[in-house]
Amino acid sequence: MNSTKNPGRFAGLLYVLFSIPGFLAMMYVPSKLIVHGNAAATANNIAASETLFRLGIMAQLISQAGFIFVVLALYDLLKGINRQQASLMVTLVVVAIPIAFLNELNSIAALVLVRAADFLSIFDKPQRDALAMLFLNLHFHGLVVDEIFWGLWLFPLGLLVYRSRFLPRFLGVWLALAGFAWVILSFTGVLSPQSYDKVYTLTQPAVFGELAFMFWLLIKGARPAAVDAAAASSAAAD
Repeated sequence: MNSTKNPGRFAGLLYVLFSIPGFLAMMYVPSKLIVHGNAAATANNIAASETLFRLGIMAQLISQAGFIFVVLALYDLLKGINRQQASLMVTLVVVAIPIAFLNELNSIAALVLVRAADFLSIFDKPQRDALAMLFLNLHFHGLVVDEIFWGLWLFPLGLLVYRSRFLPRFLGVWLALAGFAWVILSFTGVLSPQSYDKVYTLTQPAVFGELAFMFWLLIKGARPAAVDAAAASSAAAD
């Protein structure tokens, strides 16, 4: 795959590749190990599947680090439309990534408690389990904080896609709706956490805009006009 001939497809490939570990970390692993409202069952699941829990932490780190390359590929694709907006898009992603990295310390703290190191012998198992659940809850709220930036970066991206002439305008609108969805989810998680699950379900159609964009790039690709013109000029010269 030649990223020079089709930079959109290259960006889409990176987007999909680094979204897979993100899905593993944020959806698959929690669904297998975390029992909401039951600290003892959650701690037992983590202790019994420690490797899976560690893989979830590692997958999140890989996904977040890889997203640096995703947003740079998107910048390269869209900078010709408006360099300032493309730079804003990169900045918002770069701000979000350290938050996600630091947030994984909460998962590591939960794992340390579940493993019951010698220096934790002062706590009995129910206390350790409760503390582990506390750190897992903090991890969730760390994601809620980061969701603000997961939404904000989609606004300049959506605008750039909408203004481009080599990507469908409906994708730009859908990305903007996805941005609103993530911001609303973040506010809900802080202001009304008991409503989060319901709001999450309601906002999924908007959030899927990011998936649509990702797979459009991977399957259809995209080439800025300047690239197409250069290719045509090269073909004419040959």
